Amino acid sequence: MVGILIALLSGALMSVQGVFNTEVTKHTSMWVSNSWVQFSALAVCLVTWFFADRTSFAGILEIQPKYMLFGGVIGALITYTVIKSMAALGPAQAVMLIVVSQLIVAYLIELFGLFGTEKQPFEWRRIIGMAACIGGIILFKWES
Repeated sequence: MVGILIALLSGALMSVQGVFNTEVTKHTSMWVSNSWVQFSALAVCLVTWFFADRTSFAGILEIQPKYMLFGGVIGALITYTVIKSMAALGPAQAVMLIVVSQLIVAYLIELFGLFGTEKQPFEWRRIIGMAACIGGIILFKWES
């Protein structure tokens, strides 16, 4: 139950963050906004680490495979694409497409056991669920 609540909070925070970042971009530029997002996230993480964690950063050097360290690069690209999609489509439509994309890619990662995840069996009900989500987007977008 806690995992469900945290996931719901994550989705809500992503939506709010996307709107905030899009507004900041309107007054600055894409890369100033993106830099601010990443810098402020770093500051929060370092302060939290200082008070709550204190695990050594040396563990970063032991990460294998090394491409796993590109999460920050992906984070910058995520910020960029969320800002651009929200500006072009509006928050609701952008988030719907983002979530469906996340579902599809996450299922493919599980299905093929990519990036060290445990391989999961193919299930038609998951495909049907994703198709229902896509149908929901079409219904949401439908103009009479």
